[in-house]
Amino acid sequence: MASKTNVMFNILFVSVAVILGNVLRSRLIPISNEFKRSLGYPEDSLLNFTELSQHYGYASEEHTVVTEDGYVLTIFRINRRKCSKLRRPPVILMHGLLQSSDAWLDAGPDAGLAYLISDACYDLWVGNQRGNYYSRRHVRLDPDRDSEFWKFSADEIGLYDIPATIDYVLKYTREAKLNYIGYSQGAGTYLIMCSERPGYCDKASVLITLAPAARQTYTKSLPYRFLTQVISQTEDALATTGVYEIFAKGSLSQEFLAFLCKFSAISEAICGTGESLFDSFHPGSITNETLRVIFGHFPAGTSVHNMARYGQSMQTKRFQKFDYGKERNMKIYGEEQPPSYNLSAVTVPFVALYGNNDHLVDPKDVSWLISRLPNVLEAKVVSDPLWNHLDVTYSHYTKDLIFPKINEYLLKYSQS
Repeated sequence: MASKTNVMFNILFVSVAVILGNVLRSRLIPISNEFKRSLGYPEDSLLNFTELSQHYGYASEEHTVVTEDGYVLTIFRINRRKCSKLRRPPVILMHGLLQSSDAWLDAGPDAGLAYLISDACYDLWVGNQRGNYYSRRHVRLDPDRDSEFWKFSADEIGLYDIPATIDYVLKYTREAKLNYIGYSQGAGTYLIMCSERPGYCDKASVLITLAPAARQTYTKSLPYRFLTQVISQTEDALATTGVYEIFAKGSLSQEFLAFLCKFSAISEAICGTGESLFDSFHPGSITNETLRVIFGHFPAGTSVHNMARYGQSMQTKRFQKFDYGKERNMKIYGEEQPPSYNLSAVTVPFVALYGNNDHLVDPKDVSWLISRLPNVLEAKVVSDPLWNHLDVTYSHYTKDLIFPKINEYLLKYSQS
């Protein structure tokens, strides 16, 4: 067996290589899907949200949301054609860090949460947060030319993207409230909205969180800690070289992973092991077929600034805004320390589902969060002791292990 030192060296080496692959890259010349098909890429990995959902018999619509600060977000409405009548109110499903709406389809129609929720005839809206490939637009800024586009983190996503998405869905459907399901960053940004935007928390009847990411003090994943903290420490240096975007779809690292993981014979051994090193081992949870699809859509891109914020979140026991240093904090916040988010403002009925084997959002941090919220309906540990973070979107056990609880609360807060 390899020594612990050798394993750590390999992890750090791969992490550095991934960072450099993004830092040194320019956007690759797009490779056509026709050429990728000839090389044996799985079809699902080449399709976008509307194509993939349609491929499995689901109708989807593409909608455009513009935030108050000018970011242009693409969101999707999806439903199963067999539903003669949709349940009300609508449901928003929001992805996690470095993901897109595609993450909810990658596990296929028997396990992807977007399919399962649609099969239950909910009016489902699948969101995208700024900076991923579906939301890499702005009314004024060019993401390839203007560094200002990338000066955002989860703080701005919670302040602008989540409220704008909620407002759009409510206006379009003419409903007074909706139900919200947030995974990881998609949950944490909702909490930020509740703290910063009075009244918005009340626009949901229930908030169902899946491995909610607030503070990340006890994160066990050494590669994730290393990556985010190196980025946090080198953000200014990266900016001097013009690097503001990271882990973009179409970058060298993403295209390499997509190519490597397309090989059925090695995808589980190499890509599955790599995924497990960043999270934790859960043998058999993510199928080989799903592993071959994931990396056609992941990573989906974000800002260096956002990754730096996650590096900071592992250095504090508070759920707080971005720390710019004492001098800049005084100018921005009027105090030397970044303010903590007001979790007592999260008055919406709250449900949490999380795993004891999650190495990215540790159960101790979830318990800390739950203890500070005023309206917790239920906090449930997934029954499988090996359930981890990435299982939420990609496990083929989703239908049995987390969807029943999600459906229970959606039914409770919905009308036929």
